[in-house]
Amino acid sequence: MLEEFEKRRKKICRFCEQNLVNIDYKDERILRRFLSDRGRILPRRITGNCASHQRKMTQALKRARHLALLPFTAETYR
Repeated sequence: MLEEFEKRRKKICRFCEQNLVNIDYKDERILRRFLSDRGRILPRRITGNCASHQRKMTQALKRARHLALLPFTAETYR
């Protein structure tokens, strides 16, 4: 059982990999990857983001929601 956990590959931050400093809140295509099917923000342990990029990504998602670029909740959930 312990061997299964040791084989797990460490997730790499997509933003660090691409050397992105700022996350654009207007880029809806990238931000949708970090939302669940219900419209909730996915945590770091699932997305694999580093702490600094997770904070920037969360802020960008909230800005996009406020400007109605992204939904607050999913249509099927309502």
